Parts: sequence; structure tokens; C-alpha cells
Amino acid sequence: MSLSQMGTPLFFEPSVGYGMIIGLGSAFAIGMSLLSWGLSRYMAEVQTSEMYMTAKHSVKTGLVATAVVSSWTIAATLLSSTTDGYQYGVSGPFWYGAGATFQIFMFALAAIELKRKAPRAHTFLEVVKTRYGPAGHITLMCYSLIFQIFTTVNLLVGGSTLYSSMTGMNRDAACFLFPIGVLIYTLFGGIKATFLTDWAHTVIIYIVMLTTLFMAYTTSDTIGSPDRMWELLKKAATLHPVDGNQDGEYLTMKSPGGGYIGLIFVGASFASCVDSQLFQKAIAADPSATYPGYMLGGLCWFTIPFVLASTFGLAAAATEHLPVFPTYPERMSEEEVAAGMAMPYAAYAVMGKGGVVAVLLMTFMAVTSAMSSETVATAALGTYDIYKAYINPSANSNQLVRVSHCIVVAFGIVVAAIAVAFNHAGFSVNYLITSIGIFVDSAIVPMACTITWKKQSLAAVVLSPLCGTVAAAIAWFLTAYTHYGAVTISTTSQPIPLVAGNMMSICGPMVLTPLITYIKPNDFDWEVFKAIKSDEGALEEPKLAQGNITCAAGAAVEQVAEEDCKLLRAHKKASACCVLLCLVFCILWPIPMYGSGYVFSKSFFRGWIVVVFLWAFFASIAITCYPIWEGRASILRFVRYATGQNLVVGQRESVIEGVDVRSRRNNEAAAGEKV
Repeated sequence: MSLSQMGTPLFFEPSVGYGMIIGLGSAFAIGMSLLSWGLSRYMAEVQTSEMYMTAKHSVKTGLVATAVVSSWTIAATLLSSTTDGYQYGVSGPFWYGAGATFQIFMFALAAIELKRKAPRAHTFLEVVKTRYGPAGHITLMCYSLIFQIFTTVNLLVGGSTLYSSMTGMNRDAACFLFPIGVLIYTLFGGIKATFLTDWAHTVIIYIVMLTTLFMAYTTSDTIGSPDRMWELLKKAATLHPVDGNQDGEYLTMKSPGGGYIGLIFVGASFASCVDSQLFQKAIAADPSATYPGYMLGGLCWFTIPFVLASTFGLAAAATEHLPVFPTYPERMSEEEVAAGMAMPYAAYAVMGKGGVVAVLLMTFMAVTSAMSSETVATAALGTYDIYKAYINPSANSNQLVRVSHCIVVAFGIVVAAIAVAFNHAGFSVNYLITSIGIFVDSAIVPMACTITWKKQSLAAVVLSPLCGTVAAAIAWFLTAYTHYGAVTISTTSQPIPLVAGNMMSICGPMVLTPLITYIKPNDFDWEVFKAIKSDEGALEEPKLAQGNITCAAGAAVEQVAEEDCKLLRAHKKASACCVLLCLVFCILWPIPMYGSGYVFSKSFFRGWIVVVFLWAFFASIAITCYPIWEGRASILRFVRYATGQNLVVGQRESVIEGVDVRSRRNNEAAAGEKV
């Protein structure tokens, strides 16, 4: 049964839904395609396979942080975090954000190790194949591919459900319309276009987030101030108290349900670490940008669920008993809650139809931006880890680009078709995001040990994740059966079975991997990874005079050693930051408030909202302005080339075949000076 059949109100005509998806998709497709053409025309960014898949390892800190935020921000982030705020009060937004943030900090460590040990890798799975051969490679590749398909389907299920519920447009049509614009600009621009659209989409999300935050807590006739929100939440607790919360209040961190959400997302969000697109963006990053990019990205991403759910989630709980709420005088049904309708309903109650438009806009940005990342990652996987690895090992750059383009189109069609099937089968966006970890988390430990533990054996890489997945599924189903008497979509979506499945999936391999390894441990030489070559290795080496070759080689070795030292220092800093931030987010901040059972006073809640505002400003400024500041020289150079303005001699030198002539001459000069 669809939401509209259950009485869910339609705020707009179907034409509005079709117009937004087609119009915004066309605008981004045309804009990013023109930008990619301009970069090729004026900045000589030729779309070889190396540029298409890795952006030549040159992306800076600001765009890396933006890419992290974009990758973690999917439709379920917006809808599910708001649902948790509606169901559990102030604890829901915090635990959702904390449970899914510290994985970003930990992933920074893996990204740095990958940059250190395999600096010219195209994909993480290429590194796996180099170490373990086909058996380990195919095993972990299947986990990555399953997650990429699963999470992209989740994007389309969430987006299509929301647009159908708000405008009445056909859900199946939405599933096929969302990918079109994404596929067009991904075909033209590859991963560089993905980074740029990540920035544009994320900036729009932050602008809308700040606007709605201000309106909800300052100008809205329904709420309009933190004090009024506090009063409404106190009233809501008397009308429908939260089961398990301290005194049934929404204004407390003492919430077992909120704590379960944190545990669920510890597992569910670790599933993202299996996603090869995160490694793909780490590979594309400049080595010096990896550590600060991921740390800044994690801090900024926390804002998305924390701020949005503290706005819309609390607003839904606070206004549900008021006539302005769409379902008044009834509460939302279980189907509406599972579908994430708390967010658009709260937006309507606080801001009218303009709020619903804001939600639709944010959802479009979240769906298309994350889908672009997944599309590029899947293209890289299919191109390098299937086609080049097993079908045509001698493929040249042009062949690889053509294969990538074919995979991009095929992937868009396949995931849209699967999303349609999931929609008709009754799977909600909340169900998909909370259960994915059960299926793929078992691959996390073997993947991490691939670049951090030289003893790990091939048997551990193959057996540990497979056994872990089976054990997790058994724990999930048995817990649902023993607690609720049946194994259905409804019972398996309950918090306790989800915690059991996710925790078994991630913790099982922590025991299995070392046990299996020590039967016959390996002793891998990390230097083997250095043998991985780029597709354009010939272009990367400076052409020097014959007499300078020896000195140039020495200079190159010295440069590599210096870069490795920088990455090692970054690893130590990232380790310290990771431990500190994980302690703050998961223990020092929430646990004392949980243990004390404190119920927020009006003044304390006012201070809590001040923190929400400050965090929103910090993240918005960092994500919007930092990439522009870092790229100011390139932006200025691009504008000057595009407008035909005269440049100084140092800036007028053209770039030939993707290699900056100035860099080549500088290398020659440096080598000559050493001679």
C-alpha cells in the first residue's frame, strides 16, 4: 500500500515533482558538462583513464572534506535522523551523528596508509589483488559491489518515496529520472566532476539547513524560539511520553532507544568503509590533503544529522499535537514514520509549503551527489578490477575510458530497476540503511588488515568475512524470532535484532581473522605495492638531459622518502585526533548526561540550541569557503584563460597532454642544481 493510499497528504501536483527532478538534473548535467569541457579546453585536463578515475591524485583538503560530507550524506541521513529525533527527542540526533561520525575519523587512518603504501593505485581492490591474487580480490570485490549497489538503491528508494509522497509523482518514474543527470555529467567529467558536484550539492544543503534552522528557532509563527520549542516538547511528553526515556521526556539524553540507534549506526555506518568509492576519493586526494580533509569532513558531516534532526525531528514531535501538523488530530502512522515523513511534515508545520520545497531540494542534492560518487566508484571497480584484471590486462587508456562509460550507463539502469523492485516489495529507506551493515561489515577487518597487518593470510581474507556474514544473518533472524515470534520486515527492523546483527557482523571477524591467520601467517613485503604503476607512467617522469639522469633518479627517491615521512607524521596526528574525537563523541559528551538521567531545563536547552547554531555555522563556512580559498589561483587562471585576458609569462605556458610544462622544467632545474 502506498503512502498516498494511507491518507498521506499531497502538498503539490505531480508536475512539481517531475519538474524539480528533470529541471535540476538538467541544470547540473549541462553545468558540470560545460565545466568539464572548460577544464579540458583551458586547463588541459584531458580525460585519460588516469584523470577520469584518480584526478591524478591532486584534490586538495577542502574538496576532500566536501567529498566526505557528500559521501556520508544520503537521503536516509536526512530522513532517518529526523525520524530518530521525532521518536527519541534530543538523544536521537546526537546518537545518530556520533554513531556514524567516528568511522570517518578511523577511515582517515586507512586512507593515509593506502597513500603511503600504494601511492599509484587506481582502486583499493587493485591493492587487494596485488597482495592476495584472484581469490581474495574477488571475495572483497563482491562485498564492495554489493554495498555500492545496495546504497545506491537506498538513495533511489528514499528519494522516490519522498517525491511520490509529497507530489504524487510515480515512484518508478522517479527511480529512473534521478540517475539521468548524474550519468551525463559523470560521463563527461569522471571523478573530478564528482568532486565539483559534491561541493555544489553540499553547499546547497548547508544553505537550506541554515535557512530552516533560523526560521524554526527565530521567525516561525508555530515555534519561533528555543523556549517555545522546549514548552511544546514538554507538552508532547505529557500527551505521548517516550517509552524508556527518563520520565518519558523528549528533553533528555537518558534514552535507551536513542542509545540503540547509536549502536545500530556504529555497525551500519562501518559498512560505508567497505565502499570502494571512499577509497577512490582517498586515492584522488593530494597526499598532504588526506589527513586534514577527512578530519574536517567528519566534523562537518556531524552537523547534517545533528542540526537537521534537532530542527525537523524535534519540530515534528513538538507540533504533532497542533492543528498545523498535516496528520492532525491523528499521530503519524508506523508506515509514515518508517518512510521518513517526519521531516517533510515538520517542515510544512513550521514553514508551510516552502518548507516542503526545501526538503525536496535537499533530498535531490543528497540523492544525486552520493549517486555520482557511487557511479564513479563502480565504474572504477568494473574497469580496473574486472575488465583490466581478468579480461584485457593490456588495455590502453582509451579502451579503459570507453569501458568506464559503458559501466556508468549500465549501472544507472540496473540500480534504478532494483530500486523499483524494492519499492514494490515494501522496503523502507530506514530498513535499508540500518540492515546493510549485517551483510557487509564482516569485510571491514580483512580490508583494514590488508594495508596495516603484513601477517594476514589469504585464508583469513576469504573465510573470515563469509563466516561473519552468515553468523550475523543468523543472529539477526534468531533475535527477531525469539523477541517477536516471527521473522518479517517488521520484526527484523526492530532495534534489538538490528543491534545483534550489526554487532555480530563487525565483531565476528575481529576474532576470526587473527585465529585463521595464525594457522599459517603471511609475511608480506609492503614494497610490492610500490610496483603498481599508473596508466600514464611515462608522462609522469620528467624528461631530463642524459647527463642528469642519475641525479634526477636520486632526487626522485629523495622526494618519495620525504612524502612518506609527511604521511607518517599525518598518520600519527590522525591517530591522536581519532582517539580524542571518538572519546568526545561517544563517551565524554553523551555518557555523563545519559547516566545522570538529566532532563533539560529551559535554559540548558537554550544553550543546547546555541551549540547547534554554532556547529551549523562552522560546517557551512568550512565547506563553502575553504575549497574556494584553496583553489583561488586555479579559479583565477581558469577565468583568465576562458575570457582571453593577457597573462604574465609564468602563467601563459600551456599544458601539454595533461602534464604541466612548468612542473617539468622545475624538475629539470632542481636536478641540474643538484648536479
